[in-house]
Amino acid sequence: MQRAVDISIAGKNLGSIAATKGNLARYCHFYPGRIALGFQTTAEALRAAEESGDITSKAYVHSSHGIFSFGMGLLEVAKNHLLKGIEFCERINEKAWNMNAHLCLGETYFEIGDFLKAKNYYEKGALLLEQSHLMPSFVGCAKIGVAISRVMNNEKDVDLESLYAYSRKNKIKVVEGWISKYIGEILLNMDDQHIFEAEDWIQRAIEADQRNGTRWYLGRDYALYAELFKRRGDRFKARENLGRAIEILKECGADGWVGRYEKELALIS
Repeated sequence: MQRAVDISIAGKNLGSIAATKGNLARYCHFYPGRIALGFQTTAEALRAAEESGDITSKAYVHSSHGIFSFGMGLLEVAKNHLLKGIEFCERINEKAWNMNAHLCLGETYFEIGDFLKAKNYYEKGALLLEQSHLMPSFVGCAKIGVAISRVMNNEKDVDLESLYAYSRKNKIKVVEGWISKYIGEILLNMDDQHIFEAEDWIQRAIEADQRNGTRWYLGRDYALYAELFKRRGDRFKARENLGRAIEILKECGADGWVGRYEKELALIS
């Protein structure tokens, strides 16, 4: 991917520079947790895309920059770029980046607290995946996103066995922890009867993200683990795990999430 960027720069093709930088950032920087670097790279790509006027590169780069804005914890910025990315993707009938943008917009609205919109974007992301036959394992991610949005919207009739099946069928290592974390979060928020199962799934998420080197996701896992201990009334372990989350997310350069969790940490005394 870096060679593709270098060739685009040598050819002075702004549209290609933008698109290749957007792809490089998304697929090489996000999963290892190089969030600040990816944000900088996609910001550069966005300037090139706007200067070029090329709609395809705009579709790629608004989506990619939106994903890294979410990774930074800049939720309103992320929302705006993802919506633009979706608009451009739909104008050119681009499926892969449209799916990426829909899934991340689902995550963004979920974190904002608009669970109905989160569910709608997860559902559209799942539909795009099924229609295009792209990355079947990501269908499970989208369907689990729909489920957790419904749970947080007080719709409790969730088929847990189908969610467990998505985890078993997943073949993509970089989302292994993401799937386990979301299942853990669903169990944590369903009722008071599933807290031990929730802990098991959160531990699975931590183990998967440690094993696979998906550092940003690992930081988010520890933040959820802290929430579990907070609900149990174990303030020491809540602080300990939130501290781990902050340390990891600082390494990633995810300043917005760091600030958010530092405020939460200050409230746990």
